[in-house]
Amino acid sequence: MQTVALEVTNNLENNKNITQNLGEKIYEAQKSFLETSIGKTVNRAVDIGLKSVLPDLIEDEIIDIKDAILENGFKDGIKEVINSGIDFGKSVSGIITGNFETVQQVQMAVKNGGILDKTSELLDYAINLANKKDLINKSTSSLIKQGKNSIISSISNKIEESLTNQIKAVEKIEKFTNNWNIAYGIQDFEKMENAYKNIKNNLEKTIPLEKIINNARKIENIHNLIKNNGKQFNLSEEELALTSKL
Repeated sequence: MQTVALEVTNNLENNKNITQNLGEKIYEAQKSFLETSIGKTVNRAVDIGLKSVLPDLIEDEIIDIKDAILENGFKDGIKEVINSGIDFGKSVSGIITGNFETVQQVQMAVKNGGILDKTSELLDYAINLANKKDLINKSTSSLIKQGKNSIISSISNKIEESLTNQIKAVEKIEKFTNNWNIAYGIQDFEKMENAYKNIKNNLEKTIPLEKIINNARKIENIHNLIKNNGKQFNLSEEELALTSKL
């Protein structure tokens, strides 16, 4: 009796550890994805913003000014701004699980995390530092500061656009997941293959979300099992049960 109880306890503990490890991996994956995705979005938005506030400068001059800003605290600082802003946004928005479950939660955290205000302060810091180092002259730095609202507006619009694209990618994954399930139900492997490729393609574009990852992993396991079985659907109950554990 004690042996059975011990086995049950061990199994529960193993499942708990697996769940915890998965949660930690998803947290790190989400953090890395957002840091990279939003970081690139901010970089592009700064470029657009600078062009709007410095219309008389040629492309090469804009590039030099942007590089001066990025290399004097902005590029390194924006990572911290994004991470701290998102963590703060989570707490303010009541996201207590630690991981985002939907893209809408990401939108809420970004909105409530003060990322734009902190980015504005960081931009001031980088401009002042580049000016002190004579990398940007005083008149240019003044023009940038005067038009800073335009740059921040560009950043805001680009982040919103990026998150909207995230929502669209998730919706596509859900649509193709449904298509795969329908094709699986009628045992049409070619339609399954088409849906599966579209799921994988859109997964690469979206933030890792636990529900989507679990569904995609299950589909991948069953899909590859059928594919390796010569596209035959005569899988045993044991094989199907195994797919949910792989």
